[in-house]
Amino acid sequence: MYSDLNNKKVLVTGSSFGIGLEIAKNFSDAGSVVALNGRDSNKLKKAAKDIYNSKIVLGNVEDPKIAKKIATKAVSLLNGLDILVCNVGSGKSVKPGFEKHQDWHTSFKKNFFSTTNIIEASKKHLIKSKGNIICISSICGIEYIKGAPITYSVAKSALNFYVKVNSRILGQKGVRINAIAPGNILFKGSDWEKKLNKNRKVITRSINSNVALKKFGNPKSIADICLFLASEKSHFVTGSVWIADGGQVKQLNV
Repeated sequence: MYSDLNNKKVLVTGSSFGIGLEIAKNFSDAGSVVALNGRDSNKLKKAAKDIYNSKIVLGNVEDPKIAKKIATKAVSLLNGLDILVCNVGSGKSVKPGFEKHQDWHTSFKKNFFSTTNIIEASKKHLIKSKGNIICISSICGIEYIKGAPITYSVAKSALNFYVKVNSRILGQKGVRINAIAPGNILFKGSDWEKKLNKNRKVITRSINSNVALKKFGNPKSIADICLFLASEKSHFVTGSVWIADGGQVKQLNV
């Protein structure tokens, strides 16, 4: 289906589990060579066993110096770079109204700078290959979601704007950049699994009330969009934020 992704060189940050791992598997199944990234070597080694011909690049992209080393090693292992998927992020923060300076700092490191660091470190390689960047954002960066941490929401909103602005700059170099904004994604070990185990009735009622399709998404829901955005089927798409939330967001995304 995506024959043009065969032999493409792909780096997926935050790919030892969950959405990132599924994205890496999808690219591998499409014939790409994938570099996995994360902070836990044991988790990365376990993930690599399930992904054909994958490489491991250990390191924390929240640190700009380490991000440069990650990009350099990935390019060396892959012999180039065609596609960068920025998946590192975390919605964990204090309840709305209780934010302190450190909470803002931590959330922006995890949800904004984790992406901009690796993009800046990889940019020259992606320009050389006229490559592709996909950022995993959130619907919390598109509209107010009741109960969502403010620090997380603002960081993701900044990420969405970063994608839009950079699409003009990178587009002149032949590089496309897009984002995907997931809604409620359920997988083993996810925060949603923990919430369901704690109070299934309340969470189910919330999903039924707020999500048009009345269900959770899964990592494959996001990984499949990644393949499309990385392929030539979306050759005229850049600077966009693709919502995958089962119909939760109410505003028109324009």
